[in-house]
Amino acid sequence: MLRPFSLFFAGVLIALWSFSPVFAQDYAQSAEGVTPLLISSEIPDVELKNIDGESIRLKELVSQKPTILVFYRGGWCPYCNRHLADLKKIEDELYDIGYQILAISPDRPEKLKSTLQNNELGYTLLSDSPMNVSKAFGIAFKVEQETIDQYLKLGLDLESDSGYDHHLLPAPAVYILNTEGVVKFNYVNPNYRERINGDVLIAAARAYYEE
Repeated sequence: MLRPFSLFFAGVLIALWSFSPVFAQDYAQSAEGVTPLLISSEIPDVELKNIDGESIRLKELVSQKPTILVFYRGGWCPYCNRHLADLKKIEDELYDIGYQILAISPDRPEKLKSTLQNNELGYTLLSDSPMNVSKAFGIAFKVEQETIDQYLKLGLDLESDSGYDHHLLPAPAVYILNTEGVVKFNYVNPNYRERINGDVLIAAARAYYEE
C-alpha cells in the first residue's frame, strides 16, 4: 500500500545513481566513485567486532530483527556525531515499529566505547576496522593524502582510530534490511555533510517493515 513512497525516495536520494550489483572486494578512489549494494540484493556474510572486541557475523545479527544499518566515518567526525545524535532522537520510534539499530564505522572497539559514552547512545555500535564490511557493501573509498595531511594537522589520525593504515572510509550510508538480509531501502551520499532526514527514515522504515 505504501509502495508509492519508493518514487518519492527515488527523487530525493543521492544514492540511486547507476549501481552495479556487487559484493565489492575493492574500494573506490573517491566517495563519488562508490558503487553501493543494490536494493533487493542480499547482504554478504561479513564479520565485525563489538565494543568488547568480540567477533560477530552481520547476518547473524540481522536475522534477529529487521534492521536499520548505519555506516558512519568515525567518532572523530562532527557530522557523524550529529547524525548519531539525530538517530538517537528517533530510535524509540524505530524500536516501536520493530527495528533494531546497528551503526558501523572503521573505529576500533576502544574508540566505539568513547563514542557511546560521549553521545549517550543506546543502540549498537560495531567496528569494521579492516573495512571489509564497507568494501562488501561497495561504499569504501580511499582518502587522498592531502586530506590525510589536513586531518593530521587537526589532530585527527585515521590510522590510530582504526588501527590500520589503509586510509579507507565509508561513504555515509543507511540501509533498511529484513531478517533475511535483503536490502529494502538505502541512502548513500558521497557528500559527508549530508545525511538522511529523520522523518524520511521513519517513513521508509514504516513502508518497508516486514514482520
